[in-house]
Amino acid sequence: MVFGSAVFLFGFLPVVLCLYIAMPSLVFKNALLILASLLFYGFGEPVYVFLMIFSAFFNYLIGLLAAKGGKKGRFGLAVGAAADIGCLCYFKYADFFLQNLNLVLGTEIPLRNIALPIGISFFTFQEISYIADAYKTGKCQKNPFKILLYVSLFPQLIAGPIVKYGDIERELSDRRFSFDDASEGVCRFIFGLSKKLLIANTLGLMVDNILAFENINILSAWLCALGYSLQLYFDFSGYSDMAIGLGRIFGFHFNENFNYPYIALSIKDFWNRWHISLSSWFRDYVYIPLGGNRKGRLRTNLNLAFVFLLTGFWHGASWNFVIWGIWHGFFRIAENTGIIKIKNNIVARIYTLVCVAVGFMIFRAENMRQAVYMVKNMFSGFDFSAAALADFVSVLSPYNIFIFFAAVVFCLPLFKRIEKFRFPLFAGLFVLCVLNIASAGYNPFIYFRF
Repeated sequence: MVFGSAVFLFGFLPVVLCLYIAMPSLVFKNALLILASLLFYGFGEPVYVFLMIFSAFFNYLIGLLAAKGGKKGRFGLAVGAAADIGCLCYFKYADFFLQNLNLVLGTEIPLRNIALPIGISFFTFQEISYIADAYKTGKCQKNPFKILLYVSLFPQLIAGPIVKYGDIERELSDRRFSFDDASEGVCRFIFGLSKKLLIANTLGLMVDNILAFENINILSAWLCALGYSLQLYFDFSGYSDMAIGLGRIFGFHFNENFNYPYIALSIKDFWNRWHISLSSWFRDYVYIPLGGNRKGRLRTNLNLAFVFLLTGFWHGASWNFVIWGIWHGFFRIAENTGIIKIKNNIVARIYTLVCVAVGFMIFRAENMRQAVYMVKNMFSGFDFSAAALADFVSVLSPYNIFIFFAAVVFCLPLFKRIEKFRFPLFAGLFVLCVLNIASAGYNPFIYFRF
């Protein structure tokens, strides 16, 4: 089940919300949210819902042990983290490791062809953060069902943002339904739904069409790279907006996950604005424990390189994701060492956008051969033959051009200035989204596979 579906919008959500409001106490509200979340997840993953339940209760027990501190706490943390990472690696990376092992050794070990549980990267990182914080603070949750609710909460279950336990610990035990919160949440949800359905999906079709061209010249390559950068932003930030809005409706306040990343002045600034929940997770649970920037420049740069390598690998079991992580790590380290230092803001923004767009072209590619081909054509594809130009012009419909420039505008911090028009605007946007759902068949969620 996806947020942008008729089943969710006109069936699941209104029923759950009405029942939630009718529940007499928080205990019943939490129980309803657990059941609704398991139903939501089981709608697409009927088998793996049991894996998630087992994982939640396992980490609840590990949290009790980790909170004891000392040798027992360290043992619990080590066992829990190893089990969580091992489970993630088995489901997400087993075939990747086997493929590369076969390639290197010349063996023919059969692949496992394991179906990837939706959202496993997100809820696994949440569980690791919980047991790590339990060890660090000596505090843990004594009620296992609150841990299950934390792990399975449907607004952020399948594509984030990654919510740290401490951010919603109080609200698991003390929150009230508020019509003010609910109205804010509805507006935020509609805004995210509009970003996803009206902008990201249109750009996605355009990008797919360009990648199917026989003749991709420099114009088509850059339109593809910029179009995909915008598609990815509006897809994932739209999903995050919907998750934050849904959380707000039910009384949870999730942290922001995006902060206008395409106005960034550097790659460091970009990662302070892009997928904030992931970058802050790696900062708190990998970078800082490794020493952060406290052990000299060489160690700092090695820590940064390792974090970006993991960031790329987290996104998927493919070399293009790894190379994408290394690409960002290279420029982050170059900035940290002063090799790249740009004082002019306009030049800095252009440099950042070019780095990000090239990186996302690597990210989008089906394989490294296609990635190399697309990046090469972004800088040397001077094919202006009639066929290449005809392909380029074929995707420049008035509607595609309008959506492309609308995407550029909404990447900028201008939306806050139309606050007073919010309710008529959101009502109109919702009508457009409903019409889109009724007429369109193209509705992928990119981050489901992560």
